Amino acid sequence: MRVLVVEDEAFLAEMIAEGLRRDAVAVDIALDGRAALDRLRFGAYDVMILDRDLPGLHGDEVCQQVVGMRLLTRILMLTASGTVRDRVAGLGLGADDYLTKPFAYDELLARVLALGRRARPALPPVLERAGLTLDTARRQVCRDGRYLSLSRKEFAVLETLLRAEGAVVSGDDLIEEVWEENTSYRTNAVRVTLSKLRAKLGAPPVIETVPGAGYRIGDGLADGPGHHGPVTGRVNGPADQPDGDSVNRPGESR
Repeated sequence: MRVLVVEDEAFLAEMIAEGLRRDAVAVDIALDGRAALDRLRFGAYDVMILDRDLPGLHGDEVCQQVVGMRLLTRILMLTASGTVRDRVAGLGLGADDYLTKPFAYDELLARVLALGRRARPALPPVLERAGLTLDTARRQVCRDGRYLSLSRKEFAVLETLLRAEGAVVSGDDLIEEVWEENTSYRTNAVRVTLSKLRAKLGAPPVIETVPGAGYRIGDGLADGPGHHGPVTGRVNGPADQPDGDSVNRPGESR
């Protein structure tokens, strides 16, 4: 999932972004309305978290322009004003949801994930294929009943592949879906992250490489020309540096 945070208070924007990144969400930040519209014209986002009270180009105008662009991006509007009239007005502009400041991060996350599901073809919150089970709400993954501890990027890559339901996902699509826009090392990140993910998923291999096309989740039953088995030893690469957070097993604390 890819989210755009539009908030003129840089500290708050960074806090929201860092929280979402810990939960395996790719996040970009725009500090004003015009920067947000520029990003939306050249990049695809599942959800936009929009501060209504932006200076300069007001959040209401940003919302109306996004709706007019007929994007699939869902809009979560933030504001310090929580009156019924304000909420109704915000939703009337085309926002999909409305959250007042101050807010609890857990509620923000739940609303973002719910909007993200609405921005895509309808799929259940628990994705299953080839013995893999990925719970998008609890951020848990298991294979054949064995829970796996994945980093946030590994979780996001696996979720993207499972959502494709066996279809091929290109490396460029994975980069667009999982990595932030200003990530300078991301050209090598897909290969490194997939190597680690394959090692954690174990045998038989379940992630197939389709030469010249991308990757897909196979049946996980046997090796074939497109399969890559578990990688032994540590794979070093630039993606190691910012991706140390893990998606926890049940009962673990962050």
